[in-house]
Amino acid sequence: MTSVSASPVTRSPGEEFAAAYAADPAGAVVRFDFTITDAFQPTKERPRVTVRNLFRKRSVGTEPVRFWCEGRPDASEAATVHESDLRREAAFRFGMAEAGVHPIRAWVQIPEELAKDPEGLAVFVDYRLLVRLATAENQALTIGEHGLLRHPEIAKLPYRHDYLTGLLAACDEIEQTGATPHAMIVNPRDYYTHLLGRGGLLDDLARNGVQISRTRMVAPGEAVVGDFAMAARLLDAGRSAIRIAIPPPGTFATDGPAVCAEIHEGLAIHLPTHFFHVVPA
Repeated sequence: MTSVSASPVTRSPGEEFAAAYAADPAGAVVRFDFTITDAFQPTKERPRVTVRNLFRKRSVGTEPVRFWCEGRPDASEAATVHESDLRREAAFRFGMAEAGVHPIRAWVQIPEELAKDPEGLAVFVDYRLLVRLATAENQALTIGEHGLLRHPEIAKLPYRHDYLTGLLAACDEIEQTGATPHAMIVNPRDYYTHLLGRGGLLDDLARNGVQISRTRMVAPGEAVVGDFAMAARLLDAGRSAIRIAIPPPGTFATDGPAVCAEIHEGLAIHLPTHFFHVVPA
C-alpha cells in the first residue's frame, strides 16, 4: 500500500491520487490535512452554495465536543416568564449538548482506459469523485443520521397556500425569536418553479442577506429556513483521504476497482429554535 500525505499547495487532490495510484494501483492512499470539499471546489466557476457553506466552521478533533444550547419551553413554562409573549426567547430553556464528527464518503469506479492515464484519472477524481463527495456531504448535513433535520427540536412549519407563503412564514417565525433568516435549503425543482424568474423575488432575498442552497436532499415542496450563521456550527476535523477500497454492497452494479473519498464532519446545533422545516400541510 502506498500512503501519501498532502496539503493544499500545488497539486489538486486528483493529481495527488493519480500519482499514488501509478505507484501502487492496488493500495493507493492519499491523506490530506484539510477538508477537500472546502479547499478544492471543482465547480467554483459555476457558483452554487453547498450546505456546508451556510454554516460557520469550528475546527475540532475526533472526540465529541460539548456545547451550550437552548430549547423551546412548554406553554406552562413560557407563561411564567415575564414578557415571553413579546420576546419568545426569554422563555427558552438553557442546556448543554454533545456532538462529534462522522465520516462522509463517496465512491467511483475507475474506467479501465483511465487506469494507465494519470492525467485523465486526476481529472476524473477531481470532477467526478469530489462532486459526488459534495453531494454526499449535502446529504449528511441535511437528512443524514446526524443531519440538521434529524434534530428532534427543529419544528415543522406547515403551509396551506403556495410554497412562497411557507418560506416567508418561516422567515417571519425566525425574526419573531429575535434572529435573522440567514439562509434556506430548497430543492432545485422549487428553486426553478417558484423562485427563479418570479419578479424581483431573488433580488429581494439577496438584498436581505438570504443565501440559498439548492439540493435534492430536501424534498420538493419543502425547505429548511434558519439563522444558520448564529444557530449552528459545522464541526470540521480538517482531515480527508482518497483511497482504493472495497465498496459496501449495493454501491455499484458491477465489480471493478473503486476509489473512496472521505471527510469527517458534524453539526453542533446550538439553537434548534432558529430553524424551521417548511412542509406542505
